[in-house]
Amino acid sequence: MLVSYNWLKDYVNIEDISAEDLAEKITRSGIEVEGVEVLNEGINGVVIGHVLEREQHPNADKLNKCLVDVGESEPVQIICGAKNVDKGQKVAVATVGAVLPGNFKIKRAKLRGEESNGMICSLQELGINSKLVAKDFAEGIFVFPSDVEVGADALEYLNRTDKVLELGLTPNRSDALSMLGVAYEVGAILGREVKWPSTEYAANNEVAEDYISVKVEAEEDNPLYVAKVVKNIKIAPSPLWMQARLMAAGIRPHNNVVDITNYILLEYGQPLHAFDYDRLGSKEILVRRAQKGEKITTLDDTERTLTEDHLVITNGIEPIALAGVMGGANSEVQSDTTTVLLESAYFNGVTIRKASKDHGLRSEASARYEKGIDPARTREAAERAISLMEQYAGGEVVSGSVEANTLTIEPAIVTTTVEKINSVLGTSITSEEVKDIFTRLQFGVAEDNGSFTVTVPTRRGDITIEEDLVEEVARLYGYDNIPTTLPVSAATPGVLTPYQAMRRKVRRYLEGAGLIQNITYSLTSEERAKQFALEDGEAIRLAMPMSEERSTLRLSLVPHLLDALQHNIARSLQANAVYEIGSVFIGKENTTLPEEKERLAGALTGLWEQHPWQGEKKAVDFFVVKGILEGMFRILGVEESISYARLEKDGLHPGRTAEVLLNGKSIGFVGQLHPEILNEIDLPETYVFELDLVSLLTENVGEIQYEAIPRFPSISRDIALVVDRNVPAGELQEIIKSTGGSLLKEVQVFDVYEGDKIDTSKKSVAFALRYYHPEHTLTDEEVTKVHNKVLQAVEEKFAAVLRS
Repeated sequence: MLVSYNWLKDYVNIEDISAEDLAEKITRSGIEVEGVEVLNEGINGVVIGHVLEREQHPNADKLNKCLVDVGESEPVQIICGAKNVDKGQKVAVATVGAVLPGNFKIKRAKLRGEESNGMICSLQELGINSKLVAKDFAEGIFVFPSDVEVGADALEYLNRTDKVLELGLTPNRSDALSMLGVAYEVGAILGREVKWPSTEYAANNEVAEDYISVKVEAEEDNPLYVAKVVKNIKIAPSPLWMQARLMAAGIRPHNNVVDITNYILLEYGQPLHAFDYDRLGSKEILVRRAQKGEKITTLDDTERTLTEDHLVITNGIEPIALAGVMGGANSEVQSDTTTVLLESAYFNGVTIRKASKDHGLRSEASARYEKGIDPARTREAAERAISLMEQYAGGEVVSGSVEANTLTIEPAIVTTTVEKINSVLGTSITSEEVKDIFTRLQFGVAEDNGSFTVTVPTRRGDITIEEDLVEEVARLYGYDNIPTTLPVSAATPGVLTPYQAMRRKVRRYLEGAGLIQNITYSLTSEERAKQFALEDGEAIRLAMPMSEERSTLRLSLVPHLLDALQHNIARSLQANAVYEIGSVFIGKENTTLPEEKERLAGALTGLWEQHPWQGEKKAVDFFVVKGILEGMFRILGVEESISYARLEKDGLHPGRTAEVLLNGKSIGFVGQLHPEILNEIDLPETYVFELDLVSLLTENVGEIQYEAIPRFPSISRDIALVVDRNVPAGELQEIIKSTGGSLLKEVQVFDVYEGDKIDTSKKSVAFALRYYHPEHTLTDEEVTKVHNKVLQAVEEKFAAVLRS
């Protein structure tokens, strides 16, 4: 919500407090002010000028030579390129020495041989967003009404001397989505009265019932509908002050009638809609659910197909508005409109949200209906709008209103006590102070010996229980005034559990290795829920999902990490390595709730290392990812318990995927995405892993054993073993380790060969073996004895032979 500081002065006396101080007080009372924008920051020297003469520039077809009175002793010549500049206009002029946004300084200049002493400005050049500029001035200079004073500060007329507070509202504070709602809040904070705007007007002798009838079929969706009629309207631009306030609040001006409805939307928080009465096609308003397949063309000239979930305003036959969201083009107020039918209604927020979401129409009106409006203002807002239409559109108000009313919403009545408030807050607030706070909030309050019965106005629909009243007292009393206390009993310092400490160690390691943490949605689509899952389980679907893409609880973290890679690559980030620690949800038969388990997953693609100066590049491959995991297993102390086995899994490359085993039990996988999957999701070669984090971090790890630094030299032997192609190198390595005994300290694979020098059904795997004894220097005989045992073991187990 954008709140104009100058506009707020109309309702509550804040002359003695600056916008910045007010923002601080509002924030401390519970509504965060995210910023204060100074609209004229960095701008000066802009005045109102009167164009006395305009003629074609003698040396340029697209330039005009203007003689402009800027309130000085003599008029000045200004060269202007705007198509719409003309004699007799009142315009914004940046005089010589003026400064415009971006520190753009105005100087005397010559343009195609003609002197120019200033600049005639568009609104965009004065720092106003182009989306907020009225269509008439979107591609040219802004023209002021003829009654403005020449030489006066143009920024004051445009309300650019204002400051705008941006409120970061939580969903429960929909009452502050209006200027009056903010005024109530400020009045309560400062202890000052709130002044309501005038709704006075003179009605004629006709009655609205002669013009229109109202019938509501969908009473649950629309319990209150108010219609009023204004004749002899003259469509024109709205007053400059109103346009300026709308632009400060982020709304583009259109014409006086539409601007008044938008102005009331911001002032009262009550959406209104103005129909061209003569274009309705009948004298009837019928509010109903749409028929399946029914169509309406909305104000944005888009034809929309409706369903039975959508609420429409009709003329008895065809839709003329999508209720609470957008009007129809067939009843739009246009330049020739003379009679207006004004709608002010209370719609069900759930119904409006459904239509808004289905059609992708998020409007200021629908946002307020969704969060909840004050039904007590529905009639008052209409009266205020009619008053403004009489004043600024020359309208003649038809007496009375036509209503359909089945509204039953009443103010909430909530009770609390001083004892309850003080026990929750840890304060010693008196009954008088509590009563004063409720009175400042303009709640009805009755006290009986420290017990309060509070009547909560309908504008504060967020207050329904006793704890809500306690919160109101706390924030108005001042959170800073609540005493800081320590627990009475002896307190112990908080520490991480062993599991939390290990999990933090995993995060630090992975981030140190170059992976970036991601936090993704726990919800996915039904089709993707079981992709890459470590274990079978039922996919749990939500009873009321937000969308089909977020309808089912995930069983794996990998799919969303792939989405993250797609997002990054689409933005030309070619090196990507991400990980996530999060929960998956595994449904079991005959159980209502799923089992929640914590997983660790990662996805890597692109370049892993790049050294442009040396011309070195290394792409991510299976062994890079496996190496990252092995480093993590090492710092967790489970390296010796980890092994790998070949794995075939849906969505992964059958020859480049391994199952990760902890003490022989599967805890996850690491591998390359299958080429078919890569083509489907348009990713380059990508590697993923997912591990059962709980099993990994709760593994019983023995105490760290230290060994003395070697005093004696080691002996290395290399062997190349020829075995069948389907023999895993890991199994060979395990046999070598177990046979080598205490003397064999290290076994590493350093080469695999498959080529024309050996049989096509065979492969050669080369190992580097290092032997060492802590007490003496090994002899060749000792090493040969153990080494021969190793060769004999691999020959017996795998029919391995030494490659000659």
